[in-house]
Amino acid sequence: MPARLCLQGILFVLHNDIAWQLLPLELGFGSGQTCWRRLDRWQKAGVFDQLHQLLLAELNAAGKLDWSRACLDGSHVRAKKGVPTPARRRSTGARPAASTT
Repeated sequence: MPARLCLQGILFVLHNDIAWQLLPLELGFGSGQTCWRRLDRWQKAGVFDQLHQLLLAELNAAGKLDWSRACLDGSHVRAKKGVPTPARRRSTGARPAASTT
């Protein structure tokens, strides 16, 4: 199955929110199983991450991105958990007497 048709099948399933096995063969995109396997292979190869980066670069170069609406979440940037604890400092004061009881 040509890559372009598989991509169209993948987009059709995702856009219409249908199960892979419900992809109509009459559309010519191949079976849902074929499209799903191709999606899995491309995802593991990093194709969509590369495509995303390329698209962002192209849109940014054309001035088509509104960065004032950008946001980050924990899936892309490590979130800090709480306030950092200060480093322990060695005490310069006298120590309390040991308990004698």
